[in-house]
Amino acid sequence: MNYRETVKKITASYEEKKPNRVDELKKLDRKIKRPANVFAYLFGSVSALVLGFGMCLAMKVLFDMMAVGIVIGIVGIAMCLITYPIYKKILNSVKKKNADKINELANEILNA
Repeated sequence: MNYRETVKKITASYEEKKPNRVDELKKLDRKIKRPANVFAYLFGSVSALVLGFGMCLAMKVLFDMMAVGIVIGIVGIAMCLITYPIYKKILNSVKKKNADKINELANEILNA
C-alpha cells in the first residue's frame, strides 16, 4: 500500500458518516430482534446455572442431596430445551408486528 492510499484511508476514518436508508433498515432489524435475543441470553444463562447447581448437588459437591440435585438438574435441562422454542415464538411475534415497517422501508430502498 502506498502513502496515498494510507492517507485516504486515515482521512476517511475521520469523515462524518451520513446515515442512509440501508443503515436505517439494519438498525430497525436489530431493534426488532433485540427482545428475543435478550430473553434467550438471560433465560439460557439461568437455565445453565440451574442445571449446574443440580449437577453439583447430585455429585455431592455442595451438599449430600443427590435426589434433589437430580430433580433440579432435570428442571435445568427442561429449561434449556424450551429456550429456543420460546425465542422463536418471541421473534416471530415481534417480526409479525413490525413486518409492515420493514417491508415498506425495504421496498423504498429497492425502488429508489
